Amino acid sequence: MRATWLESEKPMAMSELLAQGVHYEQWPTKEGAYQTCVDVLMEARGYVEQDIIDLSEATPGLDALCERFIDEHLHSDDEVRFVLAGEGIFDIRSTDDRWMRVLVEAGDLIVVAAKRHHRFLLTDQRRIRCVRLFKDRSGWVPEYRRCSEDTGSVSAVRV
Repeated sequence: MRATWLESEKPMAMSELLAQGVHYEQWPTKEGAYQTCVDVLMEARGYVEQDIIDLSEATPGLDALCERFIDEHLHSDDEVRFVLAGEGIFDIRSTDDRWMRVLVEAGDLIVVAAKRHHRFLLTDQRRIRCVRLFKDRSGWVPEYRRCSEDTGSVSAVRV
């Protein structure tokens, strides 16, 4: 995992990322070992479902799917990802509305807190396989943040 402030590319310390409400851990990627970690986190934070998402060039409609993630949005539930393979980028809004960029790779767990604006991008590798955790799958709907061209103000749009 590498975290930086997007505008300056200045590295962020892990304590700084945590202070911004972004939880990070490193876990083993071996099947039996990581499931124990997943189970502990699910119990501690009240997650009730897990699945695996696998994005690659072989994914039908990959570009259209990635377009849904690139716009700034939030969820009413935490966004939890444990990376099994590949890599991806989370751009996350700080508490003072600056962008933090977090590159996640195999072995990285990231928890973007509920109601935190963020966006997700694949790297040039265009491959990521992640375990996802949910408190309630029906509550995991993106609310997109839009900027009004007339006023420059930002508003959330639920789709």
